[in-house]
Amino acid sequence: MRNRLYNLLMGLAPVILALVLTTLALVAVQASPGEAYVNMLRGAFGSAERVADVLVAWVPLLLCAAGLLITFTAGLWNIGIEGQIVFGAIFTTWAARTLHLPTPLFIPILLLMGAVGGGLWGLVAGTLKTYGRVHEIFAGLGLNFVAMAFTNYLILDPWKRPGIASTSGTELFPKAAWLPTFGGAFALGPVEVALAVVTTVLVYLALRGTRWGLELKAIGKNIRSAFLMGVPTERRMLSAFLLCGALAGLAGATQSIGVYHRLTPAISSGYGYLAILVVMLAGYRALWVAPVAFFFAAANKGSLQLPLQMQLDSALGGVLQGALVLFVVLTQGARGKVASRQEASRQGMGDEV
Repeated sequence: MRNRLYNLLMGLAPVILALVLTTLALVAVQASPGEAYVNMLRGAFGSAERVADVLVAWVPLLLCAAGLLITFTAGLWNIGIEGQIVFGAIFTTWAARTLHLPTPLFIPILLLMGAVGGGLWGLVAGTLKTYGRVHEIFAGLGLNFVAMAFTNYLILDPWKRPGIASTSGTELFPKAAWLPTFGGAFALGPVEVALAVVTTVLVYLALRGTRWGLELKAIGKNIRSAFLMGVPTERRMLSAFLLCGALAGLAGATQSIGVYHRLTPAISSGYGYLAILVVMLAGYRALWVAPVAFFFAAANKGSLQLPLQMQLDSALGGVLQGALVLFVVLTQGARGKVASRQEASRQGMGDEV
C-alpha cells in the first residue's frame, strides 16, 4: 500500500507542479487562472468543429512521435525531424503539381512520396551520424535550416504563383490531390486518422516483438556491447533514421494535402519539436504516445482562445506543456536517486549480515 501511494504521488506530482507554475504565471499578469483554463477547454472541446481541429493537430504530432520512438529507442536524438516533415511535404507537392490522376490512385501515391521524401532526408542525417561522425543533434539542426531555406526558394521561384511574389505558399493543389474529409466544416478525414493510428500500432509491435526492435534497444543501452554481440549497429541506426524520417514525411504529406492543400513555409507547424516533448512525457513508451499527443494538441488549439477572450498570449499552452515535461524529468531523476539509495542501503545491510 505504501509503494502504491508513493507511485501515485510521484505520478501526480508533475501535473500538479505544472499547473501551479502556470497558475502563478497567470496571477503574475493579473489574469484569472480559472477563466483561462475554462477558455482553453472550450477552445479545444467547445464544439464538434473544435474537437476536429484538435484531431487535425493530433495526427501529424502522433506520426512524428511514433517515428521518434524508433530513434529514441536506438539512443538517437533525431532533432532533424522538422526538416524531414518539410521534405515530405516538398516531395508530395512535386507529385501533386506534376501528376494528374484520379483521387483513389492519387492519394496513396502522394502519401508514398511524402514518406520517401522524409525518409531520404532522415537518411542524410543518419549517414552524417554513422559515417561522418557528426552528432545527430548538430546534423539535424543544420538540415532543418537547409530544408526550410529550400522550401522558401521553391515557393519564391520555381513554384511561385503566376504574377505574385509572395511567401504565403504555392498555388492550391488540384481537388483530386486533397485528402477526403468527413464532410461539413471538418478539415479532418478518415485517411489521416487511420494512418496515424495504424502506424503507431505497427511501431509498438515492431519495437516490442521483433529482433529488429530488440537490436535497437541494445544499441540504445550500449552501442559497443551491441556491436560486440554481432548487432549490425550502423545498418540498424540508418534504418531508425530512415523509418523515423518516413513517418515524419507522412506527417508533412498530410499537412500539405489534408490541411493547407499547398506547400507553405510553415508547413511543419513545429510538430517535430513538439513531438520530442510528447515522447519524453510519455516516458518513451508507445502505449502512452497517443494520449499524450492528444493532450498536447488540445493544449495548442485551446490556447488559441486566450487572445480572443482574455487578451492573453496563446503561448500559455506551451508554458503548460514545457513545465509538465520539465517536472516529469525532474521527478524521474528524483525517483532514480531514491531507488539507488534504497538499493545501496539494502546492499549495506546485506554486507553487515
